Amino acid sequence: MVQCLLSKNATVTVCHSKTQNIKDITRNADILVAAIGKPKFVTPDFIKEGAVVIDVGINRQENAKKICGDVDFENCLSKVSKITPVPGGVGPMTIAMLLYNLVKATKQQNGLE
Repeated sequence: MVQCLLSKNATVTVCHSKTQNIKDITRNADILVAAIGKPKFVTPDFIKEGAVVIDVGINRQENAKKICGDVDFENCLSKVSKITPVPGGVGPMTIAMLLYNLVKATKQQNGLE
């Protein structure tokens, strides 16, 4: 993801769970990609008003069989301009791109492209 964004001349900042002042950093992001592996870790105070939030996380909530993302979707919804849900957000796009790349690789391997 970082390389894709950099190739489009985006300024990219990478944070992790031990990053100091993580909220201060993420609140400046126009696009926030969450992949920290902690259920509902990203709350509205992490997010800049009107930002786009892409939730890549898939977590099982404790004491429940329900799947949730790394972003507290319900509480962040009113603050963002766009947000991906979990489930049903980036997962279908990931599958689509895997299939696209499989077809492309098969064509290349067989001299059809």
